[in-house]
Amino acid sequence: MRVALRAVLAGVSGSVVGIAAYAISQTGGQRLSVIVGCLIGVAVALGLELYRRSAQLTEVRLVLLGNEMSFTTKTDMRQAAQRMFFQAATRVATRPLEDGSGNLREALTSLKTLFDLYREPLEGHTTPPPPAKGDSVYELVLDILNFELAPFLAAWHPSLADFEARHPERDESEWPQNAAFRAELRQLQERLRPYVIGLGEIAGIRDPERHLRPSGRSARSRPAVPQQDGARPGTRE
Repeated sequence: MRVALRAVLAGVSGSVVGIAAYAISQTGGQRLSVIVGCLIGVAVALGLELYRRSAQLTEVRLVLLGNEMSFTTKTDMRQAAQRMFFQAATRVATRPLEDGSGNLREALTSLKTLFDLYREPLEGHTTPPPPAKGDSVYELVLDILNFELAPFLAAWHPSLADFEARHPERDESEWPQNAAFRAELRQLQERLRPYVIGLGEIAGIRDPERHLRPSGRSARSRPAVPQQDGARPGTRE
């Protein structure tokens, strides 16, 4: 597409130069030479600007939770999506937390930090307005916040905090909801995965899924986690 556009622009510019040269040779007028030269300069400048803008526009279509979203990406949207992709790709939001390993408090803190990082640009004055056509990357992030991160944090943060306050001397492995938390965290990671991959595609990252693949050790099959006794802390709306 870019090669074809360059060829068209080159052809148009060449035609304009040829016509100008012919006109000058026929008239020999100095004034006409100046006018034609100015017109050529304007035409070239407009052509380069048109190419620059068209080269920066890319359409990305995503299907998330059965809904299709269309993004006409520009440089600022790609940069925002890239930032958000790497913020999620390096956190427990997408990285496995093996049974019996890791720290649940740190996992919740990491998710809360990601929530804050995603929410900050939504509340800032520098957030660009929604595009005239298609969806915005910030709408995608709003869905991540409202439908995934916020309900998970609202359910599990108070429950773990209550256990820590009541039993400061006990390890979190003794938390009755430990296994249930890990099981639901894996479900959250699976739900977040297509969103994060979508951010990578909007950013123009080649094969963003490869950055989310677990290591060979993490990819091994795991035994089913037994359900803990007791009600799940909180309900998801």
